[in-house]
Amino acid sequence: MSLPDPSASYLLSGDMQQAMTAPDWLRDNVDTLVGVPLRILLIVVAMAIVRVLAKKGIKHVVKRILEPSEEREAGARPSGRGPAVLQRDRSRAQERREQRARTIGSVLSSIVTVVVGVMGAAMVLDQVGIALGPLLASAGVVGLAIGFGAQSLVADYLSGMLIMLEDQYGVGDSVDLGEAIGEVEHVGLRLTQIRDLNGGLWHIRNGEILRVRNDSQEWARAVLDVSVAYESNLDTVCSVLETAGREMREDPRFEGMLLEDPSVWGVQSLDADGVLVRIAVKTAPLKQWGVTRELRRRVKEALEAAGVDIPFPQRTVWVRGDNDGSPESASVPAPR
Repeated sequence: MSLPDPSASYLLSGDMQQAMTAPDWLRDNVDTLVGVPLRILLIVVAMAIVRVLAKKGIKHVVKRILEPSEEREAGARPSGRGPAVLQRDRSRAQERREQRARTIGSVLSSIVTVVVGVMGAAMVLDQVGIALGPLLASAGVVGLAIGFGAQSLVADYLSGMLIMLEDQYGVGDSVDLGEAIGEVEHVGLRLTQIRDLNGGLWHIRNGEILRVRNDSQEWARAVLDVSVAYESNLDTVCSVLETAGREMREDPRFEGMLLEDPSVWGVQSLDADGVLVRIAVKTAPLKQWGVTRELRRRVKEALEAAGVDIPFPQRTVWVRGDNDGSPESASVPAPR
């Protein structure tokens, strides 16, 4: 009788061991093979859904904030601040709203995309077993270095966002930003472009804008100081000024420019050459300068017609006396 081959028994037991361990391995690693990819897929789908919903919400909110109200569309005087500063020029107001909506929507959408992407990437790395601690520490150091190096750039972008959200000024507004005074031609997240009176184009970083004077917000005021001689009757002067202002408002050429009847505020100051009387009127935005020039012309003609003298500078001349040699003074008109 022959003895069994030990090597054959060993090979047979090895095959049986492999056949027995393959299902066990699959069972033990089913979470890695199926669960991890499934969770990653769910994370990607969830992040995509969150991004789509966030973008839709941003579009809806921006559209709701920037679109004009029914009151402003009807041409009524706005009750508060808002994007209808240029309500008397519908085309420029629409261009301004579209620019703000496009810029704000783009920035918010980019922020949502970056935040969702970073969160999704972190969750995916956690699923594949990569430690997030060292990565977060490295990202923090890099972000800190970038923040110190580009802090002025970050300030420009944040200031630009606030300028647009608060509607401090927009395209077509006449503003005073300090050294730069003129009409706004472009408002971006980093730069504001101003065209001054001489045609020069100013590029101002938004982070450097500390205060703004906007001459285009809802209404403006034309203020005119008229100097008359001390011998003039002030009641007559005030009556002439009121009549000239009322006739100007009734002129069809200036319809819509003057929002109320001009008001004589009274004596503003007593100067060396005459009495200064102030007249003011509320006007439409950006119309105050033209109204002031026309009102000045009408006031001059009305005062001349009423016989009211407009003073001119006086000059004192000292004359040596003939008898005792003491000087004498005389006030004579200065040459025109």
